[in-house]
Amino acid sequence: MAYWAKIVHERNEYVVNFERVTAFCCEANGRVTFWLPDCAIPIVINPLSNPQDYKKVLEYIKRFTELEFENTYWVKIFYDRNEYIINLNCISSFCHEPNGRITFWLPDSTIPIIINPVSNSDSYKKVLEYIHKETGYYFTESQK
Repeated sequence: MAYWAKIVHERNEYVVNFERVTAFCCEANGRVTFWLPDCAIPIVINPLSNPQDYKKVLEYIKRFTELEFENTYWVKIFYDRNEYIINLNCISSFCHEPNGRITFWLPDSTIPIIINPVSNSDSYKKVLEYIHKETGYYFTESQK
């Protein structure tokens, strides 16, 4: 079931199917960024300048990240002083570094997400569980 919403951004109107949006970035100042599917255009919604659209985006985030839906595996990751909410089912590759960090790239953007097993342990564990569940692979022998 598609979840369409009309969003105004930089004097342009967009009609967006939020079910195709794969990641959101929530900043400390309240701004929310997401990337339009298939074109990587970032849309930044500010609660002060665009309260109606801001409310739509937050409602979507709450609705679809708290519920379990087929083909979604949402995880919250704190990275670079922001909270990213990412559907891991849309990630196409993961890189495990010798120091234990895991890197992956947000779909429809060029932003890498790097998580550390020490500073972001909960998200790190969720990503490792997801990788094993979906691929059957482990990154290290100690994970088995």
